Amino acid sequence: MSTLSVSTRQTAGKATSRCQKALPHMPIGLANLRLHNGPAPFSGVNVKATPSAARRTCRSSGRVALRVAAASVEDFRKRDPKDVRVLVVGPTGYIGKFVVKELVKRGYNVVAFAREQAGIKGKMNKEDTIKEFPGAEVRFGSVLDSDSLRKEAFKDPVDVVVSCLASRTGGKKDSWLIDYTATKNTLDVAREAGSKHFVLLSAICVQKPLLEFQRAKLKFEADLQAAGDITYSIVRPTAFFKSIAGQIDIIKKGNPYVMFGDGNLASCKPISEADLASYIADCVTGEDKVNKVLPIGGPSRAYTAKQQAELLFQITGMPPKYFSVPVALMDGIIAIFDALTRLFPSLEDTAEFARIGRYYATESMLVWDDGRGVYVEEATPGYGKDTLEEFFTRAVKEGLKGQELGDQAVFGQQ
Repeated sequence: MSTLSVSTRQTAGKATSRCQKALPHMPIGLANLRLHNGPAPFSGVNVKATPSAARRTCRSSGRVALRVAAASVEDFRKRDPKDVRVLVVGPTGYIGKFVVKELVKRGYNVVAFAREQAGIKGKMNKEDTIKEFPGAEVRFGSVLDSDSLRKEAFKDPVDVVVSCLASRTGGKKDSWLIDYTATKNTLDVAREAGSKHFVLLSAICVQKPLLEFQRAKLKFEADLQAAGDITYSIVRPTAFFKSIAGQIDIIKKGNPYVMFGDGNLASCKPISEADLASYIADCVTGEDKVNKVLPIGGPSRAYTAKQQAELLFQITGMPPKYFSVPVALMDGIIAIFDALTRLFPSLEDTAEFARIGRYYATESMLVWDDGRGVYVEEATPGYGKDTLEEFFTRAVKEGLKGQELGDQAVFGQQ
């Protein structure tokens, strides 16, 4: 090999290095730039040219890269939806399904990244998942594997990531595995790949964290807000319709409505899955939602458990019956399981599930005013058109298909 060839390679490599330092999130290479017209960009590898030619090529490629980088920053919110690629992780979950379909309906270029065995208890195989999302490109892999994310989810440039990932059970290990680690993996690869916006489905209850899944979600929220090189929209919904639907069949059979205390310990402003999916889709290009934490509820007023029960009795025509569970009883159960966990660590999640039940029985799903130490209905934004009364009426007549709770079921609803 001639001295000139070696020197040229070294010069070209240094030139490329300078370009890459100037554009840290736009690696210079054909696979990354994906130019539609014009010559292939300078790669800095195996190029036989004079030093001056290498410098000219680098300057030219640098200008092209800058234009591409500027376009990706400035234009994705202004582009036609079909030219905006949106990656959805957690697409087969309760809200994720509706988010994918809403984004497809709006005309986005949607990629749904799912497990090969997905859905409640892994009942969906690859063919089922593909059929679930007509109009979207479905790719398979694991959010727990960064290489899988790189090779499959992000193999093409992604403008916006929408994360609907959530722990299946709320157990301690599962919460940190999914609500933090898997979601963080997705963010890390998104930043590495140059994605510009990250929409996170979180939960309003993280504002008063007493449970492990809340701490895991908050930790990720903090990491996302601190990233700096990617914008974000953090969506914190109140209760979903499914979370207060578990006793509909119980009441229809003439059984009493089960509630903690007098049923007025906590209230919520629930939102339907379709309305929440629409709100999340608004966050993809909505400039008024950039770099914000967004609590959101449905259009109805807030309801306590007792008021939900009264509405159900009115709709079903069944005579009101109530079964009150003292909160102190739940406290005693939690104390017992905490004690047993010290002897039998496998019971750790059972104690956590009891704490989750108590939390939702005593803490409102509304915006928390830390200064006054109260939940404030008026401060909790409402969105959408689906009311709780309409949902209960439809569920009483048609059943609860599509509202399955899976691993999170409490009253036997699967």
